This record gives sequence, C-alpha cells and structure tokens, in this order.
Amino acid sequence: MNIALIGYGRMGHEIEAIAVKRGHVVKLIIDMDNEKDLNETNLKGTDVAIEFSTPVAACKNIIKCLSAKVPVVSGTTGWLEKYNDAAEACKLNNTAFIHSTNFSIGVNLLFALSSELARQMERYSDYTVSIEEIHHTKKLDAPSGTAITLAEGIISNHHGYDKWCIGKDKNEKCLPITSVREGEVPGIHTVTWDSDIDTLRLTHEAKNRKGLALGAVVAAEFIRSRKGVFTMADVMAF
Repeated sequence: MNIALIGYGRMGHEIEAIAVKRGHVVKLIIDMDNEKDLNETNLKGTDVAIEFSTPVAACKNIIKCLSAKVPVVSGTTGWLEKYNDAAEACKLNNTAFIHSTNFSIGVNLLFALSSELARQMERYSDYTVSIEEIHHTKKLDAPSGTAITLAEGIISNHHGYDKWCIGKDKNEKCLPITSVREGEVPGIHTVTWDSDIDTLRLTHEAKNRKGLALGAVVAAEFIRSRKGVFTMADVMAF
C-alpha cells in the first residue's frame, strides 16, 4: 500500500515506522514546510492518505486528498465543526473517509464499554458521571477529542445528561470534563461514576503513541478498497 503521510510530527514518525514495518511504502510526506506539495500530481499512485496535521489545516488537507480520489484516514481533532464538509467531499468523489478522535484499539474498546455502562447506569440515579483527561503540554485542543467522544457516548445512552461542559456547571444535566496538561503524558482518560456508597472508574492510559499509530494504519488498510464514510466501530466490527 502506498501512503501519503500528512503531518510529520511525533505521530507522523510513529505512523511511518509502523506502516513500513507492516510492509507499506510512505510515498509522500507533507509537513508545514512543504504544504504546497499536497496536490493531485504528487498524490498520483497513492492508495491512502493518513492525516495528522493541525486543526487549522485538517479540513483543507482532507478535501484536497478526497478531491484527488484518495481515501483519507484522519486523526486530527479540533476541526470537527467542518466534518460534514469532508464527509460530503468523500461522497462526491466516490472514495473513502474515516475520522476518529482516537485510533487506539484500547480507547475504542473504552468507548464501547463506557457507552454500555452509561446505558446500565440510567437505572441508578444515585450516580453522577464526570470525565478527566490528562495530556502533554503541547496538545493544542482541550478538552481532548477522545474526552468529547466519551461524553457524547454517555449522553446518547443516558437521559440524565444532555450536553458536556468544561469543569463544573450549575446545570445538573451537564456532563463535566476536566482537562489537565502536564509533562509528556501521551494520554490518560478516566470516566468516573460516583455515589455516596461507592465509585466506579473506567481508565485508559496510553504508554506511548504506538497504539494510535497502529490503529491509524489498520484503518488505512480497512478503507483502501472501500467506498463511503466510516468510523472505528466499522473497523473493529462493533
């Protein structure tokens, strides 16, 4: 599989290493210093683009690739107000697109477990839920896309909550998210259900970025021969 790698920071380097290890070729690398090289000519012969750039550049990068009929895997967060534009570009060009706030297999299992726990907890009004996410100081967005996805999964399965908020809110139906930025932490996400009697916690702690990179390459392998808009739930067959 020939891959165009868009965004060549720490995640880009991890993706490159895993892609090569799995027998793929990184045909094109785009970063901030050569953004103009992302064009239809340079994308010829590319099977999939994997995009981990910045919130400002993400949608433009994705649509450029989709317009060249190159399937796209995107893990950039902080731009999802424009997600529908990317999805429409995918359909218009009859190609494939998948975005996830977190491609880690473990985190996607956490999404599924958290949603199911929320469904069960709806019967027990003594419990209230909160989310905490901890990341390195260079992370650009807060709360993390992963925390937002966790919150949305809970809200969809528990009628006691209708929105998420940053920190505590007077609205009892608001699910609070706390963001912490410290050191070089790759990512820790904790969902806490608390009552006067006991506390239940679901926690995922990333030890490094390899899990994210592997999941992105697996997603690229999945969409290479498909058409349409997908999620990691499709990749993992939930």
